[in-house]
Amino acid sequence: MPHPLYVAFIWHQHQPLYKSRIGGQYRLPWVRLHGTKDYLDLVLILNRYPKLRQTVNLVPSLILQLEDYIEGTAFDPYLTAALTPENQLTLEQKHFIVEHFFDGNHRTLIDPHPRYAELYAQRQDEGRGWCLEHWGDREYGDLLAWHNLAWIDPIFWDDPEIEGWLKQGRNFTLSDRQRIYSKQREIISRIIPQHRQMQESGQLEVITSPYTHPILPLLADTNAGRVAIPNMELPQHRFQWSEDIPRHLSKAWTMYQERFGQNPRGLWPSEQAVSPEILPYIAEQGFKWICSDEAVLGWTLQHFFHRDGAGNLFEPEYLYRPYRLETPQGDLSIVFRDHRLSDLIGFTYGAMEPRRAASDLVGHLEAIGYSLKQRQAAGPDSGLEQPWLVTIALDGENCWEFYNRDGEPFLNSLYEKLSHHGEIELVTVAEFIEKFPPTATLPSARLHSGSWVDGSLTTWIGDPAKNKAWDLLEPARQMLAQHPEATEEANPEAWEALYAAEGSDWFWWFGEGHSSNQDAMFDQLFREHIAALYQALGEPVPETVLRPVEDHEQEGDRRPQSFIHPIIDGIGDEQDWDKAGRIEVGGARGTMHRSSAIQRVWYGVDHLHFYLRIDFKTGTEIGKDCPPELNLLWYYPDHPMSISPMPLAQGPDREPFNHLFHHHLGINLVSQSVWFQEARDHHQWHPRKGRAQVALNKCLEIAIPWADLPTDPDWTLHLMLVLSNGGRFQDGVTEDHLIPIQMP
Repeated sequence: MPHPLYVAFIWHQHQPLYKSRIGGQYRLPWVRLHGTKDYLDLVLILNRYPKLRQTVNLVPSLILQLEDYIEGTAFDPYLTAALTPENQLTLEQKHFIVEHFFDGNHRTLIDPHPRYAELYAQRQDEGRGWCLEHWGDREYGDLLAWHNLAWIDPIFWDDPEIEGWLKQGRNFTLSDRQRIYSKQREIISRIIPQHRQMQESGQLEVITSPYTHPILPLLADTNAGRVAIPNMELPQHRFQWSEDIPRHLSKAWTMYQERFGQNPRGLWPSEQAVSPEILPYIAEQGFKWICSDEAVLGWTLQHFFHRDGAGNLFEPEYLYRPYRLETPQGDLSIVFRDHRLSDLIGFTYGAMEPRRAASDLVGHLEAIGYSLKQRQAAGPDSGLEQPWLVTIALDGENCWEFYNRDGEPFLNSLYEKLSHHGEIELVTVAEFIEKFPPTATLPSARLHSGSWVDGSLTTWIGDPAKNKAWDLLEPARQMLAQHPEATEEANPEAWEALYAAEGSDWFWWFGEGHSSNQDAMFDQLFREHIAALYQALGEPVPETVLRPVEDHEQEGDRRPQSFIHPIIDGIGDEQDWDKAGRIEVGGARGTMHRSSAIQRVWYGVDHLHFYLRIDFKTGTEIGKDCPPELNLLWYYPDHPMSISPMPLAQGPDREPFNHLFHHHLGINLVSQSVWFQEARDHHQWHPRKGRAQVALNKCLEIAIPWADLPTDPDWTLHLMLVLSNGGRFQDGVTEDHLIPIQMP
């Protein structure tokens, strides 16, 4: 009997421990705000489509904090401010409100609400100082209300109270804000019961993660970082506390049993990080399956997953199946996610029209099914002869902030299509594995030590700041070991502080790779957890724990931190570009001459476009202070194709200006006209039709579709930026530096 293409969605719901071990106060509000926007609605939307089944991971550290808010014992600074009468706000609180009560994507969370958008525009246009000087009780009262209202998911907007607040718009009182807070707690209180109910009905499988979301391979041995990166710089103190792994697993197991009335079957290893050393502990605890990323499978099999220009795998039979891992404690099943499909939902579809995005995803699934059929003896005209499983696994909370109405139109369109699709069936991972046990085995000792980020562990170790954090954690762990009387029963505070400090999130934010406007607070929380461990043991807190791990004021060049989706209007919206790569050109920190009219270059990608932004010095007059033509030249190392010198006269005969390029985009900065060329044989440049978008207003913004460039997924190419006048070379924007671009 032919099979449909089975698809397993796994949504990962996670927040770090924002509750300080010192004083017990919550430092950040994200459990509460995501609790009203992202956890309940995701499964309520699924519940509309009873034929579809999915898997959701609820991390224990998230559940603990949700329960604190339900009980009314969790208070973060944002909530405290919201529940303070406007006329009693301190100057410090007002500074905090002006700075942080617009945190969130303004296009989806602020702009749809006129009063909230009005206050945001005042801060952006007039400045923070102006707001502090001119805002009165009404402005603060409304802002305190809207920061909470905007984070309530649109699926709840038909609630009579919420509908009334949205229509009210302004003149919110303390009483209004107190009722909004009660509504938040009401929504949060439904999250666990709804997941339990849908699991009992068979539509949902709920899984768990290690207690506070630690990177298990690094708890076993920080030297695991060198499996993927042999020359990695490691912390001075080697962390080897594999005995903490069963503690995290056991606490997660017990918490799950208490909330869901049964044993968990699946485990989401934190950050999908796995290694051979952690498998026996997972199997011994009783878990039946785990998940990781295609890069981990590729490293394990020594197989690179090549994709065509549309992003579909050439050899799908390696990825779209579960594997068996044998351990002395019993077998484990493991599934590997399709990285590209997961990233399309996580980082790209939010910028697309919802129905088009849903059709694109279904189209990819159909292409996978067709490709698998082509490999059958019976050919593509028959059904699938064996069961295949496509795993799509991603963060289930943060991506929706970039979708219209928090993703509801996209999910409704997607689920509608899948509910009526005769050749695609959504399943939970456990039901697929129970019905179709793995037929392929991966030798456990050969399992690659890596995560869902590039198949390595560099996001959590190897950077000087990350290593410094490990060098704070290891002595604290040693100190606990030197107190044998401090058992979990006798001194739970010490152990809870350790578990919190072992969480992955602190290391995520340290050093290069990721940043937020709360980096200093993550640094503080990490050190407060460690300090609390020493205090619980009656030991002095080392001076090194009292000092920040890194300088959070530092600016300068950086690589892209995530996908971006800017609107090309020449405005340079700060939220559009906050995850982009940055190159400082002019000014005191510039890498070039200080007289440059160009101050800064921003660059980034999504699955559809390459994006570039140029910031000019204030008052720059194009054609007088800056040459009138900007040239983008693409250099493709290690890829055979027709190439040519740059099409400009008087170019310098030195690298990289004397490289040979394949594409050239020219922009007249005065007229904003654009021309696109491609190198052909004999060093000839030929015009090509291009679809680049260009806008120059406060800055220059450019979007170039990947379809204009001959690239495949995972290619690396380089871009050179050159200024010219009348086709004559004038200057290199970033001197002799090429901008590296990673094709997604």
